[in-house]
Amino acid sequence: MPFVPASDKDREYMLSKIGVQNFEQLIENIPSEVRYKGGMDFPEQLSEYEITRLMHSYSNMNNSASSHICFMGGGAYERYIPSIVGDTINRAEFRTAYTPYQAEVSQGTLQAMYEFQTMICELYGMDVANASLYDGGTALAEAVLMAAAINRKTEFVYVGTINPNYKDVVKTVTQGRKFTYHDAIAADGTTDFEKLKSLLSDKTSAVVVQQPNFLGTVEEVHEIEKLAHENGSLFIVAADPFSVGVLEAPGNYNADIVIAEGQPLGIPLSFGGPYLGIFACKQEFVRKIPGRLTGVTQDLDGKRGFVLTLQTREQQIKREKATSNICTNQGLFMLAATVYMETMGKSGVKEVAEQSFHKAHYLADRIVELDGYELFNDKPFVFEFAVKVPGDIVALLDKANDEGFLAGINVSKYANSPNTLLIAVTETRTKKEMDDFVEFLKQFK
Repeated sequence: MPFVPASDKDREYMLSKIGVQNFEQLIENIPSEVRYKGGMDFPEQLSEYEITRLMHSYSNMNNSASSHICFMGGGAYERYIPSIVGDTINRAEFRTAYTPYQAEVSQGTLQAMYEFQTMICELYGMDVANASLYDGGTALAEAVLMAAAINRKTEFVYVGTINPNYKDVVKTVTQGRKFTYHDAIAADGTTDFEKLKSLLSDKTSAVVVQQPNFLGTVEEVHEIEKLAHENGSLFIVAADPFSVGVLEAPGNYNADIVIAEGQPLGIPLSFGGPYLGIFACKQEFVRKIPGRLTGVTQDLDGKRGFVLTLQTREQQIKREKATSNICTNQGLFMLAATVYMETMGKSGVKEVAEQSFHKAHYLADRIVELDGYELFNDKPFVFEFAVKVPGDIVALLDKANDEGFLAGINVSKYANSPNTLLIAVTETRTKKEMDDFVEFLKQFK
């Protein structure tokens, strides 16, 4: 929306309509002692061209994946976005501040939702997916609420290292529900199976695992699933969408609910959002699924049509019977992910995953050759790994920033290990960029 300032004549007209003679009369009820007495020190007015240059100079002060070589991850990744994604979502009929609700949802929007749901089910090997949620953290919170609604139990066990931001969101969203959360984390950041066995009880609603975990390590999900279901608990998996390009899909190891952050699927980093929440589950739990769900049907003439189905949101049924208070879905970025997945296809998603896998292992092999550097653990990883670095990690990150690298994330407190750096490698990194990064690490003391 353009900003068009009011002229003096406009202000006089508005004041007369209100019934006052001037601005001072308008605010005379505000005590004089609390009014600002000083003059406003505004800069000189600038032309449109000068303002544009000024804004660009401010923008260039930001450190971003476009200005630096990015090895940061932890849930948000720099991945290549085909131009067709932006061209599609920037069309006027899609790019709107208003999200269509029930009656006025167009067939095109509903079909996009349906295609998104279908591709998410195929990607994760699940029966049902909704039309998206807000982001990975809120998706996990909804999974926890859904599990409690299914089995009426109130305890949850996090196994291995879960994204700490997700855990914070879950705690915030479920505050007041009297849920209890436990952790079963071994010294290497993976699942502590003995601790998990001791924590499982008839009060355990669900066991939650991230695959790969927050530190990039591949978890033993088959064994976790076995213990969870033997105890009568649900099994919730947070799985990066590209991890299933090289790892088994959660549906194949009997996950009950799958959630994910959909940002890697054609959505820019954007300084932290907005992003996209992915949510899928088994068919038997479909009536407890949160958010919007689109289905396909036939009209009286036998033509295929798309509809919002089940309608379990509190806008449509009694609040106490609603599955959640999620009123909509992340429509524009759901569409971006749909266009991205359709463009890449199964082989494209697999190729991106494999490229990331091989590049990450190349970089890890180079780093551990350096004096003082070692991997946090010796467990398998996909495209993200934790490294123990010599010296002060804060100084390393600052120096790397000066040298044009976003070197990773300081995860020392989550790994319970000093000077531990989480490094992510995507398909966008070149061999030269990785070799240059290794040279930087080699020189840092």
